[in-house]
Amino acid sequence: MFGIVHYEMFVIAGIILNITPGSDTLYILGRSISQGRRAGIYSVLGISSGCAVHTLLAALGLSVLLTQSALAFLVVKTAGALYLAYLGVTTLLDKNNNLASPTGNAMSNQDIYLQGLLTNVLNPKVALFFLSFMPQFIDPHNSFGIVPFIILGITFLTTGTLWCLSLVFFSSGVTTFLRQSNKAATMMNKICGGIYLLLGVKLLTTER
Repeated sequence: MFGIVHYEMFVIAGIILNITPGSDTLYILGRSISQGRRAGIYSVLGISSGCAVHTLLAALGLSVLLTQSALAFLVVKTAGALYLAYLGVTTLLDKNNNLASPTGNAMSNQDIYLQGLLTNVLNPKVALFFLSFMPQFIDPHNSFGIVPFIILGITFLTTGTLWCLSLVFFSSGVTTFLRQSNKAATMMNKICGGIYLLLGVKLLTTER
């Protein structure tokens, strides 16, 4: 089918990979818990957009640069780690992050989306995953160009988005009462900042 082999196995493997906790999952949970359902949804949209970018890069062969160039991998990895560290530090130092307050400076939906997008795009491990995972389900004699990459990417993106949205609705729902408390809301935002820092450290220490 359009140069794709074992599509059913790809769907199953994709679902298993999607439900395996990772940096994207932690980011989405952090935003959902600290700011609620709407923030969680926008974080999912950002992460999903990042996956779409990686799918396109893999289809065009640009992700190969990360496997062949140690410098390119280091640059992208460092940029991603520094960005996560910046998010963590600014969140921890923010004195007006009381989300329960009507005048609190909750992060805008646009900023949440962009954060999710950049967090995903600037993670070279995600690019390498797409580059190594998808070709296993593409016919070596494929004559459809980038079409099979796009189809597999959309499939993986769809299952992943549905799973992440379920996480948003669950996590934001069970923590609603916490966000109504000034002290608890501030604490959750601090935890969110700590998660960013940990993700940055984890990304910086990853190898190709």
